[in-house]
Amino acid sequence: MAKEFRIGMIGYGFMGRAHSNAYCKVGHFFDLPLRPVLQAACARNEEKVKAFAERWGYKKVVLDWRKLVEDKDIDAVDICVPNHLHMEIALAAAKAGKAILCEKPLAMNAAEGEKMVAAVEKAGVPNMVWFNYRRVPAVTLAKKIIDEGRLGRIFHYRANFLQDWTISAEVPQGGAGTWRLDVAAAGSGVTGDLLAHCIDTALWHNGSITTVSALTETFVKQRKHVETGKVQPVGIDDACTFICRFANGSLGNFESTRYARGHKALYTFEINGEKASIAWDLHDLHRLKWFDHRDEGALRGWRSIHVTDGGGAHPYMDKWWVPGLQIGYEHSFVHQVADFLEGVAKNKPASPTFRDALATQYVCDAVLASAKSGKWEKVKGA
Repeated sequence: MAKEFRIGMIGYGFMGRAHSNAYCKVGHFFDLPLRPVLQAACARNEEKVKAFAERWGYKKVVLDWRKLVEDKDIDAVDICVPNHLHMEIALAAAKAGKAILCEKPLAMNAAEGEKMVAAVEKAGVPNMVWFNYRRVPAVTLAKKIIDEGRLGRIFHYRANFLQDWTISAEVPQGGAGTWRLDVAAAGSGVTGDLLAHCIDTALWHNGSITTVSALTETFVKQRKHVETGKVQPVGIDDACTFICRFANGSLGNFESTRYARGHKALYTFEINGEKASIAWDLHDLHRLKWFDHRDEGALRGWRSIHVTDGGGAHPYMDKWWVPGLQIGYEHSFVHQVADFLEGVAKNKPASPTFRDALATQYVCDAVLASAKSGKWEKVKGA
């Protein structure tokens, strides 16, 4: 019988629900040595966190995260709160000897991230950051194809993440629903929120980024703050585009914005190599596009691979339904939980660890520094 692994969830929003769903589902589809138990949910709003706990089946409610971190009945702390709270909670959880799962980005900036990495490595506790797109089967398959050398030498990596939900100047900043527009809570705008996903995937697929040149823009300069009721300057980036060089000699082109009217969550990447190219689109997440120049001339062209086969051909799919039946966004979190629990049981880190996520943080910091300086900036650690 699988051993209990007791989860303490801090936060009850979008990601709190996504993670809770994964903990509930994973044991029904994966044979694991550990079984997640929803032990405690924590937040300051007692009414809302009680409703959240009741809906998802958490055994108890805690109103102070410090008490949750010190609770002996908790094995792992899941941090699903705004970015400015990540470091303090993670440092305390590491000191208490808890495993830690933290929402992305790792921290407000690399300086905070370095302290978090040092804390978990000193404590020797399992740790992971929720860059969930790595666990979309088509994205995982892309990694396998690249590692097998099927693309040959890589020349280009391009990615974008486009949304349109903040175009209206009436959208406020701050508060539970719009903290991502408040620089004091988020640290940055689309760079840390959306591009961080693109960067993490790129580093995983294509290796380290060495230098960047970036542009950012804040289109709405002032917004009312939910907590103060006053109109205040906006400190986050509404849009960011940057070019870069990878250590393997390839070039990168990245774009993200919340001002692309008509796009709610368009995340795509394309990788061009000497022998072949691959491309992926979140809106069609179960498909991987593939072009192989070695195909016979008359039949050469882009293919659409339906990533649903079991038997080990397509990552994770043998755990779900029969070939041809696809899965969705929420399953990427299930896969991440499964890999994390397997890693805890075997004392083997499951990526991306805090240290992996720090590499993404270094790129984000360099991007923001370049946008400010108007110059090419080197990426720390690359």
